Amino acid sequence: MLKVCLSSSRALKRFTCRIASIGALALLLSACGGGIPFLPEDGSGEGARPGAGNEHFTDLHPSAFAIHGIDVSHHQGEIDWQALKASGVKFAWIKATEGGDHLDTRFVENWNGAKAAGIPRGAYHFVHWCRTPHEEIDWFKRNVPVDPTALPPVLDVEATPTSKTCKRILHRPEVLAEMREMLIDMERHYGKKPVIYVTVDFYAHIMHPNEFKDYPVWVRSTKYAPHVHYPGRRWTFWQYQSDGRLPGVRGKIDRNAFYGTRAQWDAWLKGK
Repeated sequence: MLKVCLSSSRALKRFTCRIASIGALALLLSACGGGIPFLPEDGSGEGARPGAGNEHFTDLHPSAFAIHGIDVSHHQGEIDWQALKASGVKFAWIKATEGGDHLDTRFVENWNGAKAAGIPRGAYHFVHWCRTPHEEIDWFKRNVPVDPTALPPVLDVEATPTSKTCKRILHRPEVLAEMREMLIDMERHYGKKPVIYVTVDFYAHIMHPNEFKDYPVWVRSTKYAPHVHYPGRRWTFWQYQSDGRLPGVRGKIDRNAFYGTRAQWDAWLKGK
C-alpha cells in the first residue's frame, strides 16, 4: 500500500508578479462609518481585471474566461460585498467548517452578506483527516443551511503534514473511500452534486485523472495553467491567484475562474 506524506499546499510558494504602478490609495468610507479601504488593481468596477498580477501565464490565461469569482474565510476580515458585486465578482466560495468542531468565525456574516449583495455563493468544508467522514459532514450540515439558491457544497481535500493535531499518513485507497462517503453524504443532504477542491500535491498522489470523474473539480494552480499539473482532468473552477486585490477587501484574496461562457455559467447555476 502506498504511503503518502505530502507537503502542505497552503505552504506552497506564492508566486507574485506585479507590473501595475498604483498611484494612490483611496480610502473609501462606508455610509455607516469606519469603512473598508479599497485597493483596486487599476481602478474600479470591471477594471479589477483577472489579468492584473497574472502576466506569468503564457499559454492559457485567466482573462480567457468570462466568469470570475473569489473564495474567502475569516482571513479577509470584514468584507464589503456590495463593492465586490460592483467590481464584477460573479461568485464566491465561503469557508464554513473544518474537521468536526471548527466553524469559520465569519462564515455566517459572509454567507448572509454575499446573498444580500446578489452574489451566488457556496460553502466549503476543509477536511481534517483525523475525523471520521460522518463527523466531518455532520458538522458541516449542522452549520451550513440548505439553501436552494446556493452553489453546490465543496469538499476541500488537502494534505496537512504540518498539522499539530493530525499526524496521519494518508493511504490512497482509504482516503478515496472516505472522500466518496463524504461526497455522497453531502449530495444526499443538499440535493446538489458537490464540487471537489484539490491541490497539486494531493491530486498527484491521491486523486489522479481517473478518480471522481463524475464530480465538478476546482483546481488550484497559481503558477501554471491547470493542464500542466492536472493533465487529463476536466476542471470546472480554477483558483489562479492567491494575492489578488479587489474593492471591498482589505489585503489579499484568492481569485477563481469558471470554465465556460456566460451562457454556460447561467446553465451551470441552474444545474444543467
